[in-house]
Amino acid sequence: MMPFMSASITAWLETVSGWVWGPPLIFLLVGTGAYYSVLLRGLPFRRLPEALHLAFIRRKEPGAEGDITHFQALMTALSATVGVGNIAGVATAIALGGPGAMFWMWVTGLVGMASKYAEALLAVRYRTVNARGEMSGGPMYYIERGLRLRWLAMVFAACAACAAFGIGNMVQANSVAHGLETTVGLPPAVTGLALTAVTALVLLGGIRGIARTASALVPTMVLLYLAAGVAALAAHRDILDDVLRAIMAGAFTSTAAVGGFAGAALAQTIRMGIARGIFSNESGLGSSPIAAAAAQTSDPVRQALVSMSQTFLDTLVVCSITGFVIIASGAWETGATGAELTIAAFHATLGPAGGWVVPAGLILFAYSTILGWSYYGEKAVEYLAGLKAVAGYRVLFCGAVFIGAVSKLDAVWALADILNGFMAVPNLIALLALSPVVFAETRRYCRKPDTGLKLE
Repeated sequence: MMPFMSASITAWLETVSGWVWGPPLIFLLVGTGAYYSVLLRGLPFRRLPEALHLAFIRRKEPGAEGDITHFQALMTALSATVGVGNIAGVATAIALGGPGAMFWMWVTGLVGMASKYAEALLAVRYRTVNARGEMSGGPMYYIERGLRLRWLAMVFAACAACAAFGIGNMVQANSVAHGLETTVGLPPAVTGLALTAVTALVLLGGIRGIARTASALVPTMVLLYLAAGVAALAAHRDILDDVLRAIMAGAFTSTAAVGGFAGAALAQTIRMGIARGIFSNESGLGSSPIAAAAAQTSDPVRQALVSMSQTFLDTLVVCSITGFVIIASGAWETGATGAELTIAAFHATLGPAGGWVVPAGLILFAYSTILGWSYYGEKAVEYLAGLKAVAGYRVLFCGAVFIGAVSKLDAVWALADILNGFMAVPNLIALLALSPVVFAETRRYCRKPDTGLKLE
């Protein structure tokens, strides 16, 4: 354990995390998504099939401006969100909040689709071209160019550059190291060194290198993890209705102590579900629009539709698989938490082979998340200090991978929650203030004769 991650610092970080993720921020995050869901007449739900078609079938728009295709932009964003949050984050939510936390994760996913749509639309609408001829966009650009508030844009960029070290770096490395130490006894320092080395290799290729790696890695790892999850659920098919009832009952009432589970008050269940849901899909944080801004597209609405499918796939598909396996196996009653809980759930269901599903998933998911967030952090630093500062940031980012691997889990999670909250506030202000732009752009697109969309 690193010396600066003492018990007293961990306790202080957890206190601050509880304050940051109090009712005001939770209401603002969920409320913004709900507001956009109503403003857009439920468009994200109605047009999900079209969004998936654009992402996976059509994939790209030949001749359109941008650095990477629709598919690559989605995979880069998914690489940053389909990570430890889907494995350790879901487990932590259920371990501390009970089965009902899963329901509140679904809420963040449903309303988060609308938030993600708005973020991506604004990112493409206000993007610029940097000195290297690459697209640059995201909240810092739509805050500055849309709201004319450069100081607030700089606040977001500073928060994003710092948050990348938490949610997209140290947490990922920490969970991988902890998982491998639990399963095969590999020292965290060895894991940290290996992750640092392979991260540095890909970062040299910039967004195109990250996009190519993500486009190959993300579909493979998600399909393999889902296959294992479906196999585990098939083994529990007789009690899946009981699992669903436990989720719905726990979502609105306190959960009593059982086995090693200490019980959870309703407020704790809601907080854990929403905080871990946001940690997983990042809707409202303003991170994934940075990747969306690099997409080759002739219309911001098209990329917005593609981007919103990220939240659906991340939370309503991958997180649900993890949550159902944990609850159905009964492992959540043991008192375990984090990746250890998910490992126990798969092992209890699929035997020794199941015990390897999570470590393998952790390595792939976490590595892809580190790559995706490195790009987000770089773009934030580029906005603040120019292209010359990116090389130094990459060195610091790679060094943080090792630090995260050998640090204490509770402290790293708490720090990540704090940084997420600080990053979300400027972005949410911009989303609400620029909602007329989102509505106008969407309405314009819907009136085109070839779209088949309706917003009237």
